[in-house]
Amino acid sequence: MSDDFLIDEPIDGVRRITINRPEAMNAFTYPMYQELLAILEDIKFNPRVRAVILTATGRGFCTGHDLRDKGAPQWVPEGVGKAFFTRYAMGVIAAIPLALRNLPQPVICGVNGVVAGMALAYTLASDISIAAHSAKFVNSIHNAGSGAELGISYMLPRAIGTQRAAELLLTARPVLADEAERIGLVLKSVPDDELQEACLEIARNIVVNVPMGIWVTKQSLWANQNAGSLEQAMEFETRGVFMAQSTEDKAEKQQAFFEKRPPNFSFR
Repeated sequence: MSDDFLIDEPIDGVRRITINRPEAMNAFTYPMYQELLAILEDIKFNPRVRAVILTATGRGFCTGHDLRDKGAPQWVPEGVGKAFFTRYAMGVIAAIPLALRNLPQPVICGVNGVVAGMALAYTLASDISIAAHSAKFVNSIHNAGSGAELGISYMLPRAIGTQRAAELLLTARPVLADEAERIGLVLKSVPDDELQEACLEIARNIVVNVPMGIWVTKQSLWANQNAGSLEQAMEFETRGVFMAQSTEDKAEKQQAFFEKRPPNFSFR
């Protein structure tokens, strides 16, 4: 793994991914997309990781793609035309928001400083986002000649409503931390020096719950955004209930509650 990402476990069951290019405001180079996907893929199949924190070093969370990275993506075949180049390139870049949303583990995004370009999709694809007071959200994708990509036009209206999303997508007006909290772009805003602890507080309250229960709850939360009816949503939830209650961890959670101790899950 390169130095562009720092990986640690600040508490048991919590994996923290820290974007680490502060000299470039944590802008991504092409190799970083593949590296982050590999990190997320490893977490996906690790049941002992029960919550994820995505954050960054320095004065900015991420300012999108590093425009100084002039080379071609390593995964794009040589000799293809522009349309093929774009499809191949975006196939990997656009996989990151999907990977965040499809992780079994909840993702808490700790936003420090500027969020711009494709990084806005990372905060939206996370399950919970907390902003430091220094945070600023900018749809700078207009600077690249487009307006919305990586699912932003899908996720943003669902987070803040259609009219607010239309304004931000069409004008690229920056949103500061206090407004981001008020309109529902983030859960809350906290002083910069309290950001990591705020993320950890939520993570602590997640990891004490039945792992399979958390998995199916996250799945139901997002899948049911598009449920055709209440009945469909409840049926989907019921199947998740059966899965979670069929695990040995469910009994351990109940026993730990009665014994007033932390649960010791076996992932069975």
